Amino acid sequence: MACLPAIPFLGFASPIISSCVGALAFCCTSTALSAMFKSCNCNSSVATRIGYSIIFTINSLLAWLMRTRWAIHALEKLTYDYLKMDCPSGKCYGVLAVHRFCFALSLFHAILGLLLVGVKDTRTNRASIQNGFMLWISLIVVSFAIPNDFFIFWSNYLALIGASIFILVGLVLLVDFAHTWSETCLDRWEDSESNTWKYILLGSTLGMYITSITFTILLLVFFTGSSCTLNNTFLSIHSVLIVAITILCIHPAVQDANPKSGLAQASMVAAYCTYLTASAIVNRGEEGASECNPLGGGSFASHTSTVVLGALFTLLAVAYSTTRAATQSKALVGKNKKRVEITGGEYEALNDNADVVSSQPKQSDNIRTQALMAAVEAGSLPASALDDAEAAEEEDEDHDAGELNENDDEKSGTKYNYSWFHVVFILAAMYVSMLLTDWNKIQSGSENENGDELIRIGRSPAAMWVRMISAWLCFFIYIWTLLAPVFFPDRFEGLLV
Repeated sequence: MACLPAIPFLGFASPIISSCVGALAFCCTSTALSAMFKSCNCNSSVATRIGYSIIFTINSLLAWLMRTRWAIHALEKLTYDYLKMDCPSGKCYGVLAVHRFCFALSLFHAILGLLLVGVKDTRTNRASIQNGFMLWISLIVVSFAIPNDFFIFWSNYLALIGASIFILVGLVLLVDFAHTWSETCLDRWEDSESNTWKYILLGSTLGMYITSITFTILLLVFFTGSSCTLNNTFLSIHSVLIVAITILCIHPAVQDANPKSGLAQASMVAAYCTYLTASAIVNRGEEGASECNPLGGGSFASHTSTVVLGALFTLLAVAYSTTRAATQSKALVGKNKKRVEITGGEYEALNDNADVVSSQPKQSDNIRTQALMAAVEAGSLPASALDDAEAAEEEDEDHDAGELNENDDEKSGTKYNYSWFHVVFILAAMYVSMLLTDWNKIQSGSENENGDELIRIGRSPAAMWVRMISAWLCFFIYIWTLLAPVFFPDRFEGLLV
């Protein structure tokens, strides 16, 4: 994540803004989203999560746009200079506008999270709130009426803390995904006669290790030297930790405690931590560090491509984190009460495979049908009356089925904890606000031939240290998942089977 070109949109801003407004208006209602996803055969819970991901992406892109000088001038002009994007220490170049967008999204999810606390059944009135999005646009408008001093406090304290928590949650979920991916491949390989899953597991493991080793070698060749003490230290620690997790994951004691532990999980952690380390070193923004960073003086186009790749990776990581948090919410914030099993006497115990009654009794079981049968037996009605009744019953059932959403997978209860889902989005919005504002360290760069200023993102000492500490935390979280079953076998008994 290197820089953001302030592109002059004066010639073609109008159609772009019109398209964005149209897209936003379309995404603001649950009816529109329902129409969008009904044609794709998506389950309702999946469609809702996709809808929130789209809103998150649009909000992030709009916040990103606020970093351009054109957007700031447009805002000041539209508000008749009521909104002056100035900080006490100088020009902010849209930093406060970025925080306004991300604050609005955080507040949006905070309100929904509070309103949906304790909702476990979609038939409750509050459950419908989960599929409504109109409040989001209103909060964005309101955020621009809040004084700048509030957002200075927000960025320096609240957003900083929330972003740090999101990084930690994301690292935990990444390590969890590494374990889940390996165990899933092993289980499917054992359950099937095909070796496809074996080759997928081996290929992904080998590929991620090759990627990690290759990038580490490139960093050692091009980003180290006698005067690059910090880079040398980072890469030395990184190399030692990769070797450490590789040895630990196949250690006999670890294998006895968790037989499914192996190189697959270690390779994924190594690849992700290599990305974080490379991103920290390549985007090092300290003065005098150019000799240790041959990419520091790259062209305008190369900076733009780096921004696109970094933004793409970030959005994918956030999308996975929120989805994973949703699917794992019951394990993280509590499980639903289990059904009571009745044993003894003439009743059979309930089991997980027991059929659940989800429809009303058929017409043949009610009193009206019994009366028709009695009338037919007495000769007062022809036998065709029963056929007509059954046809009417089928027609009613088809009509009712048409009114119900056949893709509703939450008829019998929510698939995930709604409140926890919104908490993750709150933290994600805070993280994006800090990411786009370079952790409150804004540095202006050079200009291209058109005079467009390069506003660098992620090229400050603060951003560098955030990445490095995140990489080290990821290593240690994974190491803990390897050693915890060894040191505390009783707590993990029955979980690692």
